[in-house]
Formats: sequence, structure tokens, C-alpha cells
Amino acid sequence: MILALLLSAIVVSLVVIGLFVFGLRRRLIQRSGGTFDCSLRWNVPEEGDPSGKGWVYGVARYSGDRIAWFRVFSYAPRPRRVLERDAIEVLARRMPEGEEELALLSDAVVLGCLHRGTRVELAMSEDALTGFLAWLEAAPPGQRVNVA
Repeated sequence: MILALLLSAIVVSLVVIGLFVFGLRRRLIQRSGGTFDCSLRWNVPEEGDPSGKGWVYGVARYSGDRIAWFRVFSYAPRPRRVLERDAIEVLARRMPEGEEELALLSDAVVLGCLHRGTRVELAMSEDALTGFLAWLEAAPPGQRVNVA
């Protein structure tokens, strides 16, 4: 009986510590400012895939001429993907289709991009999209930027 209580206390303690570290990571990512909720789908086929598969929920943070993208459900302190401003080419904008509506946040807009030859889709709110496109257009003189 005492062993069962001890094991239960250890499991509960580990869960609480895990949740604390998870929340602390999110605060550290957002501490420097310039963050927005952004789902990402990497290496999308050219014909598109409205099945809703491949979307990963995350937080993106502006960092100079780059956007660092972090998975929300992760303990990793480093970004999962880094997108450079001069390598992003916006191809299309659309609303979520089919099962994507269930996989993404309710107010999301999907932005189809090309990043160094890889097709990428980003899903974010209208407000975040406005900020993202303004950030792309605010590139220093001489940088090639395409925000179709």
C-alpha cells in the first residue's frame, strides 16, 4: 500500500514537473516578442492535399531576417524550422479545405510558399498573415522578395 502511494506521488510529481517545463518553454519562446501561432506543413505535393494530414501546430517568432518556427508540443529549446526572408516566395493564399478545417485553428488562412525549392504551407490568422506579409515586403533594398 505504501509502495503504491509512493509510486503514485512520483508519477504525479513527474507530470507536474513536465507541465511546468512545457509552460516555461512556451514563455521563453514568447519572451523576446514577435511571436504568432502558425501551423506548418513541410514538403507539400504540388497538386495540394486537402486531407488535413501533415499539419503541425506551432509558434513562429520573428528574428531579424528569419522566422524561427517551434513545435508547440515539444520540449526542444531550438526551433524545428528556420525560414529566411530572402528565400521565401509566396505562391498562393487560400482558405482551409475539407479535413484541413478540422486540423487547423478556426480563423486560419493557408499561405502556400516556396522556401529554397521546398513547398511549404503556413496556416495563421488574418492578423498574423498581415504582419507576415508586411515583414516580407519590408526586406532591405536589394533583396528579392515575392509576395504574390
